[in-house]
Amino acid sequence: MTDGTEQPGTRRRYRVLGLLATAELLAMTLWFSVSAVGPALATEWGLSAAETAWLTSAVQLGFVAGALLSAVFTVSDVVQPRYLFSASAVVGAAATAVIATSVESFLPAVALRLLTGMALAGVYPPGMKIMAGWFRDGRGFAIGVLVGALTVGSAAPHLLRVAGGVSRPRPVLLGAAGLAVLGAALVLFVRPGPYQAPAAPFDPGAIRRIAGDRGTLLANLGYFGHMWELYAVWAWIPVYLSRSFAANGGESEAFAALVTFGTIAVGGLGAVVAGVTADRLGRTTVTSASMVVSGGACVAAGFVFGASPAVVVPFVLLWGFTIVADSAQFSTAVSELAADSYVGSALTFQTAIGYLLTLGSIQLTPIVADAVGWRWAFAPLAVGPLVGTVAMLTLRRLPEASALAGGRG
Repeated sequence: MTDGTEQPGTRRRYRVLGLLATAELLAMTLWFSVSAVGPALATEWGLSAAETAWLTSAVQLGFVAGALLSAVFTVSDVVQPRYLFSASAVVGAAATAVIATSVESFLPAVALRLLTGMALAGVYPPGMKIMAGWFRDGRGFAIGVLVGALTVGSAAPHLLRVAGGVSRPRPVLLGAAGLAVLGAALVLFVRPGPYQAPAAPFDPGAIRRIAGDRGTLLANLGYFGHMWELYAVWAWIPVYLSRSFAANGGESEAFAALVTFGTIAVGGLGAVVAGVTADRLGRTTVTSASMVVSGGACVAAGFVFGASPAVVVPFVLLWGFTIVADSAQFSTAVSELAADSYVGSALTFQTAIGYLLTLGSIQLTPIVADAVGWRWAFAPLAVGPLVGTVAMLTLRRLPEASALAGGRG
């Protein structure tokens, strides 16, 4: 990347943005495909609550393993990202289709979910690198759109569940696999952008330098606090909603699934709005504000539990809007702070550690629920946004913040 690089046409880069976001949305339907039908699979296979939780945690663990391997060997910076994205989406789709057609017990399903998570490590970070190669100005908005697409894709299995029947897991799984293959095909039409750094040589010391940089470290701490909350809420909000509606007199499972879809999917809009706002006001401001609201919602959920759907639904939609609004801005911050040649590896390292933390919060939440009930199950998650907010406000006061959002911090 040089200062003489030609500015890409606005129409062209926004066409790329739309195409890449669509591919990301379709591929990321794999993430919660099994989790969405977890209750049906638990009944069919005789799974315990802990085993059902592992259907989600296995994806997180696989993602962490794949992302760490990719970061250590700088795969995202050595392999053309669109080819890595496409091949990884096909592998994840195949693993999901095998669960739908050939698996009838816990252990094979967990192994295939691990494989799916490893494959998705080749989808999300390379997608962010592709986007960074097309956008220098407005990068927060662009990556916000990408994370918004990821968010809607993650929610999509819950919508497939409503359409295919809440007790029929196989149509949901096969539908998600088919959508991921379509995403794999679409991304091949996305060309490298003018700001994409050339393939970098293998450098095992790159991650050590990335992890030790003060500005990047604080941006990563903000992301880690955000992640402690995010995936535990996404994984367990269907149970929370079902129990809350039951406590108020009962709503159908289809209604709970539809509200779950809305709660997660509305985060896509949140990510886009936050991207536009962060480009104008600064990344540290937007991320801190988002974490204050979503962290407060972790505690407020206890007071809202069991209330009328007229209260619960707007509450969870607001929570869903803010909980992921900041996510893209942590990634954008790292893309602005890290050396251009190793942006892919820096983003992969960030997501690897962040998703590793989600293993703890996903497993902790049902344990807390068993002890105090689902009313207060999310309260311990508030610690993450608190730590993240402190980290981002600290970064705001440092000279490194001048690299963020065109000097806006």
